[in-house]
Amino acid sequence: MMKWPAALAVVVGSTAGIVGVTALPSDAATTLTVAADGSGQYKTVQAAVNAVAANNASRATINIKAGTYREIVTVPSNKPYITLNGTGSGPSNVVIVNNRSNAGGYGTFGSATVTVNAKEFIAQNLTFANDYGEGSQAVAINMNGDKGIYRNVRFLGNQDTLLANTKRQYIASSYVEGTVDFIFGDATAVFNATSIYQKRSTGGPLTAARTPSSNTYGFLIYKCTITGRTNNTTQLGRPWGANAQVLFRESSLSATIATSQPWINMSSNSWKNARFSEYLNTGTGAAINSNRPQLNSSTAANYTPQKYLAGSDGWNPVG
Repeated sequence: MMKWPAALAVVVGSTAGIVGVTALPSDAATTLTVAADGSGQYKTVQAAVNAVAANNASRATINIKAGTYREIVTVPSNKPYITLNGTGSGPSNVVIVNNRSNAGGYGTFGSATVTVNAKEFIAQNLTFANDYGEGSQAVAINMNGDKGIYRNVRFLGNQDTLLANTKRQYIASSYVEGTVDFIFGDATAVFNATSIYQKRSTGGPLTAARTPSSNTYGFLIYKCTITGRTNNTTQLGRPWGANAQVLFRESSLSATIATSQPWINMSSNSWKNARFSEYLNTGTGAAINSNRPQLNSSTAANYTPQKYLAGSDGWNPVG
C-alpha cells in the first residue's frame, strides 16, 4: 500500500451559502469535495483545483462524487501534490469529459480535456475522456508533471487519447482505448497491468512515441492485455520521433495484432531505426519473426518498470 502525505481534500459541488473559494495555506493538508449535484463544496473539478493554494507543500485530495463533469481541467505547475479521487463504486462512475479537437482549432495538445502540469499528481478511480469522435486528434489527458501516478483510471477517446508528453508517468491497473496513436508523446511512461483496446474496425497503431534520443527509456507496456475490435489489424506502434523507444514486455497480445508487421513507419521515420522491441509476450498475437525485434534476457534486466522510472532520485511507485 502506497503511503501518501496527509491528504488535501477538495469537494467539488455547490452548497447553499457558499459564494466563493478561499485558497488554503500552502502548507495545509486539505480535503475538498466536488459534486455535480450540488452536495459538495464545488460543482466543478476546476473550481476545486483553483482553491488549492499555489506552491502547496502538502497533498491536496479532491474527492469527486459520482457524476459527469463536462469541463476543461488544468492543474498548473505551481500546484503539486494534488490527488483527484473518484468516490464512486468504480472508475465509470466519475467522468471528466469534453470534446475539443485539433479540427476545432485547439491544436492537438490544446484539445486535452485534462492537462496536468504539476509534479506528483495522482488520479484514481475515475475516467478522463474526449468524446469528439473520429476524424481529428482529440486528447483526453495531457501529462506533463513529473512523477504522475494513475491507478484504476479509464482513458477514453479515439485518435490521440493519452498524451504522455513529458517527464515520468506511471499508469497501473487502468484501461486505455482509441483508434490511432492513442498512446503517444515524449515522456518516460510505464503501463502496468493495464488493458489497451483498439476500438476501430480497421485497426491502427496503439503507440506513437517521440522519445528524445538522449533518453534511454520511452514507453514500457508491461504485463498488459492488448485486445481489439477486429483480428490482424492492430499495430503495436509507429515512431512519431525517429528515436522512439517502446517495449511490449510480458503482455498478452490477442489476435487483433497484425502479427507479420506489428511496427510501421510514420512519415519519414522508419520503424527499423526506432528502438522498438518485445520480450516474453504471450497470446495469439505474439508471434516472433524478422519484423519483431526481441530483447534477450540479459538486456531485459535493464528494462523493468523500476529502471524506467527511477531517474536520479530513485522514484519507485510500483511498490
